[in-house]
Amino acid sequence: MKLICNKTNLLSGVNIVSKAVPNKTTMSILECILIDASQNQIKLTANDMELGIETIIEGEIVEKGIIALDAKFFSEIVRKLPDNDITIETDDSFKTVITCENSEITIIGKSGEDFSYIPKVEKETGVVISQFTLKEVVRQTIFSIADNDNNKMMTGELFDINGDEMKVVSLDGHRISIRKIKLKNSYEPRKVIIPGKTLNEISKILSGDTDKDVSIFFTQKHILFEFDNTVVVSRLIEGEYFKIEQMLSGDYETKVKINKKELLNCIDRSTLLIKEGDKKPIIINIQDGSMNLRMNSTVGSMNENINIEKGGKDMMIGFNPKFLIDALRVIDDESIDIYLVNPKAPCFIRDAEEKYIYLILPVNFTTVS
Repeated sequence: MKLICNKTNLLSGVNIVSKAVPNKTTMSILECILIDASQNQIKLTANDMELGIETIIEGEIVEKGIIALDAKFFSEIVRKLPDNDITIETDDSFKTVITCENSEITIIGKSGEDFSYIPKVEKETGVVISQFTLKEVVRQTIFSIADNDNNKMMTGELFDINGDEMKVVSLDGHRISIRKIKLKNSYEPRKVIIPGKTLNEISKILSGDTDKDVSIFFTQKHILFEFDNTVVVSRLIEGEYFKIEQMLSGDYETKVKINKKELLNCIDRSTLLIKEGDKKPIIINIQDGSMNLRMNSTVGSMNENINIEKGGKDMMIGFNPKFLIDALRVIDDESIDIYLVNPKAPCFIRDAEEKYIYLILPVNFTTVS
């Protein structure tokens, strides 16, 4: 095999597929990036058996062939070569010579025939969504998935498609994030649970361009995302997702309208008083026209007031400040509505159309006079 690629194109492709190279594996072939120039295009692939990514890059194929190269070595070599054309040449013993200007580096590859190709997903009826929308909806929900495998369902996000609406849900046992978006077309009802890792990696690759689309295709066990010159295939999390509807009560005793930026900045300041590992709640006291926020810790204390519009009862309630900050950071509205039932029940932050809903459980606290 012999091919010539511009460094920028090659490095971009390597960076895209590297997101599917496993950190630890007993199969050394999976630590490689496959360079497949056996057809009339240069295709890079990586696959950790849960997530597979392939992307096509521009370049000249002088001699067709296929090779698997150690992902870590290869990406570092490409990164540190001069900004010029790079030539990759292999022989029958998998010896690979990489040259650029006056640099020549030789490494030993592996047979491309031994590489595990990503699963085939039939592209029948695909859901089409803009890159911007998909990137945004992931950003606005991904923070509330669980980061451990104690409950597999909580490590993924539910994509619930019904007609021309898609609902995306994530939860970790302390909070729920829901985003609803309108699709360009109408589709048959379908629910899938996509691993958080997959969505995280896709959101890093997406350009976020409003004029570019992503096509999404499904099988019973896999999901395929196709955009630009890249294909991402992931296993789905199998099983039935949590019944969240029964957790989303419309009842409330107190409603607060507040400036989002003021509230976010205040809570953010309160975290300066929390040492790493401490679990100190922010205590919120809601009265007519005013919200008082207090934080007491071994470092010090904070006491601030924010003007609000209030309907219903006065209330004092405590929250993990991080959970509030995570939700507030991804809401774009200037002012937000917060609905509360009692100090032991979840609060809801939602807009009038319920395009977003953030449910956050309160925490117990002791008042200090």
